[in-house]
Amino acid sequence: MSELKRHMGLFHLTMYGVGLILGAGIYVLIGEAAGFAGDSVWISFILGSIVALFAGFSYAELSSIFPKVAAEYIFVKNAFKNNFFAFIVGWLTAITAMITAATVALGFGGYLAQFVNLPIIISAILLIGILSVVNFIGIKEASWTNIVFTIVEAAGLILVIVIGFTISSPEPVNYFESPTGLTGIIIAFVLSFFAFIGFEAMANVAEEVRNPKKTIPRAIILSVIVSSLIYVLVSLAVVRVVNWEDLSLSSAPLAEVVKRGLGSQGQIILTGIALFAITNTVLITLIAGSRIVFGMARDKSLPYIFASVHFKTKTPWVAIIGIMLVAMGFSLIGDIVIVANIAVFAVVITFAAVILSLIVLRYTQPNIERRFKVPINIGKFPVLPVFGLVILGYMMFQFEMEVMLVGLAIISAGALFYVIFNRKSSSKNGV
Repeated sequence: MSELKRHMGLFHLTMYGVGLILGAGIYVLIGEAAGFAGDSVWISFILGSIVALFAGFSYAELSSIFPKVAAEYIFVKNAFKNNFFAFIVGWLTAITAMITAATVALGFGGYLAQFVNLPIIISAILLIGILSVVNFIGIKEASWTNIVFTIVEAAGLILVIVIGFTISSPEPVNYFESPTGLTGIIIAFVLSFFAFIGFEAMANVAEEVRNPKKTIPRAIILSVIVSSLIYVLVSLAVVRVVNWEDLSLSSAPLAEVVKRGLGSQGQIILTGIALFAITNTVLITLIAGSRIVFGMARDKSLPYIFASVHFKTKTPWVAIIGIMLVAMGFSLIGDIVIVANIAVFAVVITFAAVILSLIVLRYTQPNIERRFKVPINIGKFPVLPVFGLVILGYMMFQFEMEVMLVGLAIISAGALFYVIFNRKSSSKNGV
């Protein structure tokens, strides 16, 4: 039996999405983004929020049509009727989840080392193991854990905002000045986009959501808007407390802001909050990754054993174990900055495939029920997603060569697996 239990309503799912988006990225990347964009870093985050919203609209409409796990895989398969293309998109999504969980867990180990004398890799492996148990126990328990963590991590960002707008700025701030002009703002936008990644995974718990065709689109749009508002306010606040040069040199820029406002005790508090934020990111990534693998296995694109659902917890336990082991393996290597760029590279390809799927389905299945429809259309043609597609195309040319090569290697590995697995499946069926 491969059926999941529906526990999540609009509140749970919106908090799940906000937790996914806020994650660990903002706690680290805002300093590096400020190094490129200066006091104008808020503009970079607005650009990121616009692209996220455009892609979010596409996910919202498609989720209202196909509320299934392994969402991207299902969207592409139904639009293009091409198993190979759908598999590659699903493969990219699953591998990205595993790598992201591993590298963010390593970030957790780095923060934890400030309090406990434990090797970073050991901390990362233990975190992945503990959160995999939470994932196995059930989505309801995991979603309540996520709500607590999301409130804590949002509280840390709100603390930064309050400090930024209540204490006097040590030097004048020009919110429209960038040290390298428009180029710096664009580079910071591409870098900071990692902080917006996450909302797309909301579609991968569709079969554990009550009334998914109505709930998922609302939750996606709400979570993107709430997170974008917090990000822009944070980026406006931080440069009022710490100048952009100092932010760019800090490995913990938000902790530096709180230290300036509340002293060393404040810095300790924010470091603790960062641990919550990172833990939340790993938990939700493990949940989403296991559901992607489960959905693809149930559709027989991966070994069917990964579609097994535990009789008591009603969770995809074999997929959870598989994701856990691979993530633990990746935690033995990996640089969080490089892997962040690899994740963005993979997500850019995935978002582009999802937007193209939306456009194709508007013409090939115009009469299918859509509980949500992307606003602003010319006939059947959706205007906003196309703007997002153009920006994503531009982003593809902003990555370093090593990142693109690793991304292409992941795609090639997926293609090889597809050929071998399908050949074995055909042989067993006597084809």
